[in-house]
Amino acid sequence: SLGRFGHLFFAVIVILPFYVLVMTSFKTQQSLIANPLDLSIDFSQSATTLFDSYIQLFTVYDFGRYMIISFVVSTLTVIICLAFAVPGAYAVARLNFPGRQALSRSILLIYLVPAIVLVIPLYAVFSQLGLRNTVMGLLIVYPATTLPVAIYMLQGYFRGVPAELEEAGLMDGLSRLGVIRKITLPLSLPALASVGLYVFMIAWNEFLFAFMFLDDPKIFTLSRAVVSLNSSEVPRQYLMAGAVVTTIPILFLFLLAERFMVKGLTAGGVKG
Repeated sequence: SLGRFGHLFFAVIVILPFYVLVMTSFKTQQSLIANPLDLSIDFSQSATTLFDSYIQLFTVYDFGRYMIISFVVSTLTVIICLAFAVPGAYAVARLNFPGRQALSRSILLIYLVPAIVLVIPLYAVFSQLGLRNTVMGLLIVYPATTLPVAIYMLQGYFRGVPAELEEAGLMDGLSRLGVIRKITLPLSLPALASVGLYVFMIAWNEFLFAFMFLDDPKIFTLSRAVVSLNSSEVPRQYLMAGAVVTTIPILFLFLLAERFMVKGLTAGGVKG
């Protein structure tokens, strides 16, 4: 049917580039030069030859360091973002204050401004403050750019938490912070997991700010390090291997987190 053809067509569009990426990373320089259009992988060669590009990435190009830096930056971005998004989203969802509706509807307006427009003034300010070419600079920019969507996603879920449970907690003597910590957050684990995963993926894959702010190879994130391989002096298979190394961890994390979110949705349901 037409629907199946559409699914197959889009699956090929998504899978084929990734296959070419992986296939090229297993090639040798000689095979790429001999036949650039060969899409097969020669499994008859030794494991050392087959995985030579990946061995070179971690021994010569120090990709182990870049993976650790990206993981630390992405994890800290999630922690900082959630630390501000949880109280912000709860305030918009539950508390009454002037401008609440306007704030709720305008949270995502920041995304109407292209990122390149923000980079230019941030570059100038960070240069004057000594924050350019530092990981700290990224830890300021990444939470700031992901916070609006985190608040937007969480406020919708917080509104779905029964208000009666929170009111019962307040009547039992809990403070508002106690209600959030003991009632709202435990019931919102699926939302926190999905928002955390989303923010982690953005920070892990972010390129523009890392490219503009980072010059020191010792503090490159993975995306910035992959671009540094895009040179006529570096064999093309190393660039492809770097892209695979960047993609695979976040792919596995998504699959693992998806299972966790499904369990959280079933375990955190409120029974009537």
